[in-house]
Formats: sequence, C-alpha cells, structure tokens
Amino acid sequence: MPIYEYKCDNGHVFDVIQKMADDPLTECQECGAPAVRVLHPVAIHFKGSGFHNTDYGKKKTGANGSSESKDSGGSKESRESKRPDSAATPSTTS
Repeated sequence: MPIYEYKCDNGHVFDVIQKMADDPLTECQECGAPAVRVLHPVAIHFKGSGFHNTDYGKKKTGANGSSESKDSGGSKESRESKRPDSAATPSTTS
C-alpha cells in the first residue's frame, strides 16, 4: 500500500498509509483543519537513442551516406547558390 503525504492549512505535514482505492483524507490528524494531499514530481531520466539529450544536434545521413540538411524555404538566391555551377548557368548552344 502506498504512503501519501498530506498538509493542512495550519502547516502540519503528515503521512498516511492508504489503499489506492481509498478516498483522500480531508482533515488534519493533529488539529482537524482542512488538509490536502501533497503531490511530488517523480524523477525520470531517459536513456538510449531517440531522446532529446542524446540525439539533439546530431546530423542525419541520407540513403547514400551523405549528410543532408533541411532547407527552411529561404530566398530564391540562397536556393540558387546551393546548386552546382552547371545547373545555375544556362547553356549557350546554338
């Protein structure tokens, strides 16, 4: 059975062993004032690949093994500057 922590309006803090199905207490065991259950956050640490702290900033590689970066749209000039020179200059064949 879990141990629940309660705190009353007068500042008393007390622990109670209760079943999970039991209703929470509403009165302080010491003074009878209204009491509420105190909730504490649990510590979670994600380990392994696929989580923010281990994979943030790593570059993804494409199918051919080259590094790829996503284009955020950008201007037409920035997109043209990324093209090879042969594609950027029109051919002048007669």
